[in-house]
Amino acid sequence: VAPTTPVCEVPSSAMTGTVVELSCKETEGSPPSEYRWYKNGVALLEKTGTGSARTANITYTMNKKSGTLLFNTVTKNDTGDYFCEASNGIGLPQKCSVKRMQV
Repeated sequence: VAPTTPVCEVPSSAMTGTVVELSCKETEGSPPSEYRWYKNGVALLEKTGTGSARTANITYTMNKKSGTLLFNTVTKNDTGDYFCEASNGIGLPQKCSVKRMQV
């Protein structure tokens, strides 16, 4: 079953230095969808925790299975327009509407 349009939870504003979690969920797809987050139209890299990502100054953890994007400490650099995409290999990937987060 192809995924439906996912529901995105993006806070409209966040305080610098706080923990912020963005979530994305879609329940119709079978097999279960994997999720990918985009910021300002650019796909965010998945942080693997191997240290190579640290050099890229990545301050978030993305979970493709659960659809969460967790910022350990948000900075002004994290301000932007976010959306997520759900895909399970069946049909076209589905995107939620873009939401702006102001830090």
